[in-house]
Amino acid sequence: MKETITSFIEKYFLHFNALSLLEAAKAYKYHIKNNGKMMITLAGAMSTAELGKILSEMIRKDKVHIISCTGANLEEDIMNLIAHTHYKKIFNYRDLTPDEEKSFLKKGLNRITDTCIPEEQAFKKLQKPIFSIWKRAQENSERYFPHEYIYQLLLENILEPYYNINSQDSWVLAAAKKNLPIVVPGWEDSTIGNLFSSYCIKKLFSPFIVKNGIEYMIYLAKWYQKESIKNKIGFFQIGGGISGDFPICVVPMLSQDIGLKHTPFWSYFCQISDSTTSYGSYSGAIPNEKITWGKLDKNTPKFIIESDATIVAPLIFAYILNM
Repeated sequence: MKETITSFIEKYFLHFNALSLLEAAKAYKYHIKNNGKMMITLAGAMSTAELGKILSEMIRKDKVHIISCTGANLEEDIMNLIAHTHYKKIFNYRDLTPDEEKSFLKKGLNRITDTCIPEEQAFKKLQKPIFSIWKRAQENSERYFPHEYIYQLLLENILEPYYNINSQDSWVLAAAKKNLPIVVPGWEDSTIGNLFSSYCIKKLFSPFIVKNGIEYMIYLAKWYQKESIKNKIGFFQIGGGISGDFPICVVPMLSQDIGLKHTPFWSYFCQISDSTTSYGSYSGAIPNEKITWGKLDKNTPKFIIESDATIVAPLIFAYILNM
């Protein structure tokens, strides 16, 4: 009989980080089965690493209920959707000289570890459609979050003629079809965020048409208040950085700053990180530290898997999906 990924993990992942992976996956399944909802946070370059191939299925199967991601992960999933076959793989990236790196720049190839994103086919192809969406909002005196503009592009099928992969493999498209809540803290440091800033500097747009980070926090706070009445809310963090730091703070903000003392703690916590435990590092902090900040309770199931998220996350998702 052919062995499944789930049975393989249960048979061989018995110690150390492998066991942490198994226990975190089991607890995730238990959390969802028992009326729980889950936030997933995406740092790093998980979209360029093509996590969308399995994350999209997690979204379709209602295993994810809200996402916090960097602006880069939001846009790079779309760039992969419209330009994947133009990407260039660099297998010897550790051996590249500064001159070779400079040559990639001259060719319009922006490197992320072993993958170069082509400026012409990805960034430039996205530039004109997103400009038209922003222009329409300005003309109508409308304001939207960064992810809502992307949702408009996708749901109005503006980008469909450019699809370059199976659209089922895009997590943002899957999220758009479900109108999944997304928060994108620090969006302005992304390529599209930089582009919008440049248009504002050139007086083509007003910054007002894009809702900001404070509004994202208010949006998240309202979502958490509403959903936590009936559901326990879990927190599954891929990597470190602002995509995780920003949303986890909503609980102490509600309970301490607003004074809603009965706000539930996050009911599950898992982080996949290659940042080892270190002094003063948030990404490298063990989960128990979050108890002191009012984010997690002492009894919250807590897991940390010190490994490469491009390996760990697909395995956990496959386990949750019973693949």
